[in-house]
Amino acid sequence: MSRMKSISRCSVRTSWVSWLTTAVLSLTLLTAGGCAEEKNGESKLPHRTVVTRSTEDVFELFDSLGYTAGSWAKGMREIPRIYMTRIPERWKTESDKIPVPRKKQIFFRLLAPVILRANELIMMEREDLDNLTAMNPGPGSKEMKVLLELGRKYKVTGEDDESLTAEQLAELKTRVDIIPPSLALAQGAEESGWGTSRFALLGNSLFGQWDFSGKGIKPEQQRSELGDYGLAAFDTPLAAVIAYTRNLNTHRAYARMRQLRAEIRQKGNEPTGFELADTLDKYSERGQAYVDGLHAIMRVNKLAAVDLARLADDEVILIEPAE
Repeated sequence: MSRMKSISRCSVRTSWVSWLTTAVLSLTLLTAGGCAEEKNGESKLPHRTVVTRSTEDVFELFDSLGYTAGSWAKGMREIPRIYMTRIPERWKTESDKIPVPRKKQIFFRLLAPVILRANELIMMEREDLDNLTAMNPGPGSKEMKVLLELGRKYKVTGEDDESLTAEQLAELKTRVDIIPPSLALAQGAEESGWGTSRFALLGNSLFGQWDFSGKGIKPEQQRSELGDYGLAAFDTPLAAVIAYTRNLNTHRAYARMRQLRAEIRQKGNEPTGFELADTLDKYSERGQAYVDGLHAIMRVNKLAAVDLARLADDEVILIEPAE
């Protein structure tokens, strides 16, 4: 008998502990996405939580949804809205006991929907940006206040700015854009050791983002020349992906990536992860070797097709690992 359990958030049979856990996790995911959750109607979709106790439970869920290698090979590009609530500590030991291809499958299939959701939220902001800009709002208007808030979020405007200059608006348009899923998947695999790193297990940290606030996860061996630092921890993998996209879309080290992405769009084409990876030599101290590694992950695992994927609109499934 399967140990995988589907829990309805509204079921009277659900214990108060399970109900509270589900409610808190759902709220965390909702907060990570902001008000855009309501805007695209995801909060109105049916929600359910699936408790998993092994990798086999996860694959059983995939099979029940038709989210399989076979369906992907046949051209299926609509991915279920499966959001893992956290990376369980048992994943490291479990992943050592299963074949490498199966390990890769579970990592990519669980991370892809989260990346697509983060991109979906960015595209809502991009649509708002285009619509508000077309209104040509003046200083002090409600529309300008929304644009300024977006500008601050993407580190283009300051707290004292009352309107956006033409240069600021142009820069904002280069920043409010998606990260190709193939690139995010490759970096997530590279930076987290396929989700098995200590930082991934302790804080859903998938992209090696540093934290100098004193609240990050401390490395076992700190480099004194870098000061008091750690790796950023996140409540959910979705929050980690959102922070990662924000980092690429705002940090000065990745200005070349944003410029190349904008140039590709201006030509009427869709940026690919393989193309944009060429600009990320500053993401790692390994430089060009790091870029070559990302290209290898994308090529070997045929990740280019994931750039064409989209999220289904039938239900939201939260995967809650049971230790």
